[in-house]
Amino acid sequence: MRTKVFMMALLPLLALSSPALAGEDHHSMLFHAFRFEADYGGGEHGPVARWDLDGWVGGDYDKLWLKSEGEHSGGTLEKAETWALYSRNVATFWDAQAGVRYDFLPRGNAYLALGVSGIAPYHFETEAHLFVSDDGDVSARLREENDFLLTQRLILQPYAEVNLFAQDVPEQDVGAGLSDGEIGLQTRYEFKREIAPYIDFRYERKFGETSSIAKHHGEDPDNFIAGVGLRVMF
Repeated sequence: MRTKVFMMALLPLLALSSPALAGEDHHSMLFHAFRFEADYGGGEHGPVARWDLDGWVGGDYDKLWLKSEGEHSGGTLEKAETWALYSRNVATFWDAQAGVRYDFLPRGNAYLALGVSGIAPYHFETEAHLFVSDDGDVSARLREENDFLLTQRLILQPYAEVNLFAQDVPEQDVGAGLSDGEIGLQTRYEFKREIAPYIDFRYERKFGETSSIAKHHGEDPDNFIAGVGLRVMF
């Protein structure tokens, strides 16, 4: 089943190399844009470190979109995932995406990923994806963020993210419905576009059955974290 999930999702990625999609003139040129963030801080339950890599390579209409993120907390690596998606421009500021996501932790799982990425009204950068795991579990993730310029260099970025599951997933200690989410505020200073140190404050919380499972295991279902980090664009 896992092999089938990967093969189905990788087919559109292979299409990037097709001459039929290459287009002519500047449409055949390849560009790239990547953002890497890493921060370290403290939460109510101890030190927390995390990373987030997000970017793409491709042309005006077809791109290979890559993502990796993870979190180290309580002395252990608790979360690590990577994505590879074919991204096709379907409307002004909006791409439809299809590909794979693989979670190394908390449990090795492969997912077929389908979704959209773009800019909603009022300049909210939006990512909405549906996932089907190799075990047949269905989940979804929605993320929103926005930049507010205090000056040309000092920027506030509020963000929010939620995860939802269509069914209970006991292996991941997750219940059906809204499972968890976070809201945060990043304040960064761009010495130049490519390099920006930042401070980050975020509140994480588990909800519903997932919260009950965490409490049953003696875990706190919410956490407030403050950290410092560095953003690099390339």
